[in-house]
Amino acid sequence: MQAGRTPNSKLRSSVQLSAADFLLSDLTTNGTTAGPPGSPPTQISRHGLATLLAVLSSVGPFCIDAYLPSMGEIGRRLHASPYAVQLTLTAYMIPFAVMMLWHGAISDAVGRRRIILWNFALFGLATAGCAAAQSIGMLIAFRALQGMTGGAGMVVGRAIVRDRFQGHEAQRVMSRVSLTFAIAPAVAPVIGGWLQAWFGWRAVFIFVTVFAAVTWLVCRAVLTESLPVERRQSLHPLFLARSYWRVMTSGAFVTACVALTCNFTGIFIYISSAPVFLMQHLGVSETGFLWLFGPLTTGSATGAFFSGRAAGRLSARRTLGIAYAIMVAAVGANVVFHLVHRPELPWSVVPLYFFACGMGLAFPTVTLLALDLFPTQRGLASSCQSFIQTGGSALVAVIAPLVWGSVLSLATTAAAALAVGIVALVLFFRAVHPAAVPGNLERNL
Repeated sequence: MQAGRTPNSKLRSSVQLSAADFLLSDLTTNGTTAGPPGSPPTQISRHGLATLLAVLSSVGPFCIDAYLPSMGEIGRRLHASPYAVQLTLTAYMIPFAVMMLWHGAISDAVGRRRIILWNFALFGLATAGCAAAQSIGMLIAFRALQGMTGGAGMVVGRAIVRDRFQGHEAQRVMSRVSLTFAIAPAVAPVIGGWLQAWFGWRAVFIFVTVFAAVTWLVCRAVLTESLPVERRQSLHPLFLARSYWRVMTSGAFVTACVALTCNFTGIFIYISSAPVFLMQHLGVSETGFLWLFGPLTTGSATGAFFSGRAAGRLSARRTLGIAYAIMVAAVGANVVFHLVHRPELPWSVVPLYFFACGMGLAFPTVTLLALDLFPTQRGLASSCQSFIQTGGSALVAVIAPLVWGSVLSLATTAAAALAVGIVALVLFFRAVHPAAVPGNLERNL
């Protein structure tokens, strides 16, 4: 399949593309994206591209959250213990994290578009396998295959942002990606809860299969190649080994990634524990997951919105100072409340909204600071960044059963993670000297 290929008339007239054509209406106005030499341009606006990249980034997290309300029925129907059902989450997260190391590096060599299309095709097949699983072992296996392919959109999407946009414009687009991406964690469990209530747990995976198919069709129609052939990198093992070593031994890069991971841990510990946190501690039904994911989503979206507004107005240090002040206040209030009061709606989730605001404000800035350390290998750098972040999330999924016994222990875990993240961010700024870094990063600082 040629990068930048526009859809032919037969594909446009097919019934399958009718849903995709509806989605394209917002994506194909007011701008162009340049494909490789010789290919006709595809009309797509900056906002449309940001929305598409956000959808690509959200598919992996959507698959984490959508089936959480169904975990109880999965255990009953497949005769599995709660721990075995929890393994379906771990089985997804570990391959998801490992493959993060490869999606970006391969896209640096063969192009962004090809990686997106192949991975989404395999992801759809794996999700269909989940829907048809007849045992917990089969479900775990197909979840692992989902994890192997589900992270490509997140990794390659970030690289596409840096391929196409520079400086403050990149921060604005990344903020829009974050803003749209924030919808997925809230929508996923709500949709999953109602599908579970109406049709049972298999309907959740059928829905995701259809969602992945429509997304693939949209990408095939409008997503053009953003990495010219002359800028592509080698896949030679020695070159890759040296590149991975250079990135993963960069103190500044690793500390920025750890800061991102710790910020997200403050939210993901609640996502991983959502059935227990909501249904046992707060007495919410399986259709009431919006109590958690609503505040998390609106908070992340609010922070991402103000991050975009801050681009070009505030320095990275000032933006991050505000973001971390909000997060510190939120985790402090959360711990204090549960020290003196039993869990209760809405007060047990209000601090999570403000924490998510701070996280959403910090995320685009820290992401770009890390990627700009390696401007010629942003795909590989994005892979390493996502590997560290997702590896941390996989660890959180394992730790979650150990701390979800009380809401206070969840709040304390989030506070501890934020403390580690603050230390990591301080170390990042000590390691980075503006005079010795690439121009993009110097402007961001």
